[in-house]
Amino acid sequence: MQSGYLSFFRKNSKFRRFWFASVISWIGEWFNTIALFFLILEYSGSEFLLGVLFSVRMALFAISQPIVGVLADRINRKKLMIYSNVIQIGLALTFLLVDGEEDMWWLIAVSGVMMLSHGFYVTAERAALPNIVAEEDLLTANAIDSASWSASLCIGAMLGGIVVSEWGTDVAFILDSLTFFIGALILLPMKIPQSVDENLKGPIFSTAIQNIKTGWVRISRDPRLLRLVFAKSSWNLAGAGLAGVFLVLAGGDIEGYGAAFGFGLFFFARGIGTGIGPLAARTFFKDQTKWPSLIGLLVSLSGVFYFLVGISLDMALPITIALIILAHAASGANWVLSTVLTQMWVEDEVRGRVFSMDMLILGASATFSTTIAGFLVESYDLALDKGMMIFSLVMIFSGLVFTFWRPDLKQPTELIES
Repeated sequence: MQSGYLSFFRKNSKFRRFWFASVISWIGEWFNTIALFFLILEYSGSEFLLGVLFSVRMALFAISQPIVGVLADRINRKKLMIYSNVIQIGLALTFLLVDGEEDMWWLIAVSGVMMLSHGFYVTAERAALPNIVAEEDLLTANAIDSASWSASLCIGAMLGGIVVSEWGTDVAFILDSLTFFIGALILLPMKIPQSVDENLKGPIFSTAIQNIKTGWVRISRDPRLLRLVFAKSSWNLAGAGLAGVFLVLAGGDIEGYGAAFGFGLFFFARGIGTGIGPLAARTFFKDQTKWPSLIGLLVSLSGVFYFLVGISLDMALPITIALIILAHAASGANWVLSTVLTQMWVEDEVRGRVFSMDMLILGASATFSTTIAGFLVESYDLALDKGMMIFSLVMIFSGLVFTFWRPDLKQPTELIES
């Protein structure tokens, strides 16, 4: 945990390549997202469709996770990541055909399939990371990974806003496809070790249900792990609606800026926050035994800052940006602490299936949150500031519930600390 970032990078050539492939793909992902926001609002003007976009993306991401987890434990994880990138190259280019409101539903459908494919990458990447770094470097590696995802969000969202504003969405989609291509090329020479459970061998479909069940049994029989898989979803119950609907619409309403640039600006602030959070967690939260308690409190803290974001929308723009950064710094710390604990506690043979259940719950909560947020804005004309404050109160409450729900404390101390 004390390993410095620069020395860690120098001594881990495999991690450098693994990391760079992910960063390239993530940057393209945010080019894509900003362009999709712009097309939906330009052609339909519907806030509800914006919520539907997020809901479909997260629903397909979520429902595919059980089988994705099985594949991540059965098939070479590097290959899954490469296949995911290759599929997304072609899907990104199909958005070049969008030219009117009548195309919105298939745009949303294709975007959902892209997110389903991205789910293969995410689960395989999370499960593979402990196989290329030492256990004592997991917090450092995950802090770098999370901070890099955030930097990619900053760079991709801001550049995506600029590119869409200056050159249009077609250029953004072409650049998006190129990033997936480059990411796949970077991964090709890598060798990632992996242990495969003997029970996974045999016909994939006939054994799938039993192997999915194995992942859930591994979680349900370990109270500390059962609690942990709900860590990200406790934030997402309200956070997905806040970041995926209210924050996007608020960015499009900034006076003096184009909608695409406004989207990019607020997502840039979000990325800075989620980058700072993991780095701060590594610096200040060195006592691993306190992490399970901190995770819930960080959710509530994020809600407090988002409540203030809702109040600040009619105030100076820098204040709003600063509060968005703080809100996502808390959520970023929550993410990295829960991810590291999962990687440390779960055996390699079943890690993919455990992370897939984690992502299933995460995706289901995000789908619910964005659908409700989009529906309330579209059907009941819910004001953005009020919507943010209501959803932030839900976040604060869910964080407190998570904090006080401690089934892991019923276990012997030596098991909790193992």
